[in-house]
Amino acid sequence: MNAVELSGKLAAIASPHRMRIIAMLQGEPLHVSELARRMEMSRALLYMHLSKLEDAGFVTGHLELSDDGKALKLFEVLPFVLNIDPAMIVNAISQQESE
Repeated sequence: MNAVELSGKLAAIASPHRMRIIAMLQGEPLHVSELARRMEMSRALLYMHLSKLEDAGFVTGHLELSDDGKALKLFEVLPFVLNIDPAMIVNAISQQESE
């Protein structure tokens, strides 16, 4: 992982709102409407946060059909481990400089 990729991952997770979204999704996958209710957040703002988390590889979303035929977007947490130490930063900068 180079410095740009590492920065993107760290930026995606650096928001208390996004950490809360991950915490809520860790217990169970949720549809956007239900997650927005629990977060007390508009769906538009929630989608912005989910998009950042999805782009960074922390969550994934897919469409499901409800019993009445409506398409619902379901999000869930992807397994991840984020360890950062000085050696990782040195490696990320080295990779960035060699590209």
